[in-house]
Amino acid sequence: MLAESPPETEQSAPPPVARPRHAARAAGLLIALAVLALVAVASIAVGAKPMSLDEVWHGLFHYSGTVNDVVVRDLRVPRTVLGVLVGLGLGLSGAVMQALTRNPLAEPGILGVNAGAAAAVVSAISFFGAATLDEFIWWAFLGAAVVSAAVYALGGSRSATPVRLALAGTAATAALVGYINAVQLMDTKALDKLRFWTVGSLASATMDTVEQVAPFLLLGVVLALTLGRPLNAMAMGDDTARALGAHLTRTRILSMTAITLLCGAATAACGPIAFVGLMVPHLARLVTGPDMRWVLAYSAVLSPVLLLGADVIGRVVTRPSELQVGIVTALIGGPVFIYLVRRKRMAQL
Repeated sequence: MLAESPPETEQSAPPPVARPRHAARAAGLLIALAVLALVAVASIAVGAKPMSLDEVWHGLFHYSGTVNDVVVRDLRVPRTVLGVLVGLGLGLSGAVMQALTRNPLAEPGILGVNAGAAAAVVSAISFFGAATLDEFIWWAFLGAAVVSAAVYALGGSRSATPVRLALAGTAATAALVGYINAVQLMDTKALDKLRFWTVGSLASATMDTVEQVAPFLLLGVVLALTLGRPLNAMAMGDDTARALGAHLTRTRILSMTAITLLCGAATAACGPIAFVGLMVPHLARLVTGPDMRWVLAYSAVLSPVLLLGADVIGRVVTRPSELQVGIVTALIGGPVFIYLVRRKRMAQL
């Protein structure tokens, strides 16, 4: 007589390691959200103008039009909200770009995407009289899309290696930065508009800015977060991804669309900010492993933490003036980039 088969509940039980690992990742994400909330509070409470917590509270909930109230409600709150949105855009675009190219050095700033968006906006201001964010956004989208496609082609397209893509992006960035500087020198009227914007700054944020870029950034965020599963399949190689049912062309098109939306809107809002999209996905992988669904989720939370933290540091270290957030992220990101390049076992993604 045949032995009875084990109960169905025992057969369908998940591996014993899966649930603890999932719980640990979820707990880590909740901790990251709590840190983001604390940094957002610090962004509102701390700035170039010292204020007590009572004054900050009054500006938030008992607005009466005083100077301190205006600083809190009309300057710091929009700046914090925009910092969260732009951080989301930069971190997610970097994570998607690294997964799409299987290049651990891929990042919108390093691969020239931010510089392309910036060059397009500078051209629009100087040659076509663009003066509003509504116009900047579309030019930034165009520049981001053109340069990302050009760098990908110059780096070898599907046969691209991390070093070739980094070199192509560096060359494109150098050429575009030279072009931007030349335009600024030739057009002194546009110089005042561009001098803070081109180094990356949240200082001019308003709620109008937030309202104009938020739809594009949020659309890019939603699109990027839906790409975790197909990007996981693509990480195993094109042939394996096809065998698993992934649509490679569709995934590449959607990924490039998400990158263009995120980088274009973020750059139009506050200028090119480098290294955020490079550092945060690597930090996320240290916690989550290679699963892109978790890498994207962690990048979406940790990138605003980094950007807002850098902005707060820039406001405090040079009081009563400010150090632009793009400079602070570059000072932090430069050594990180050198470390990643010099790693003996720099993995291709």
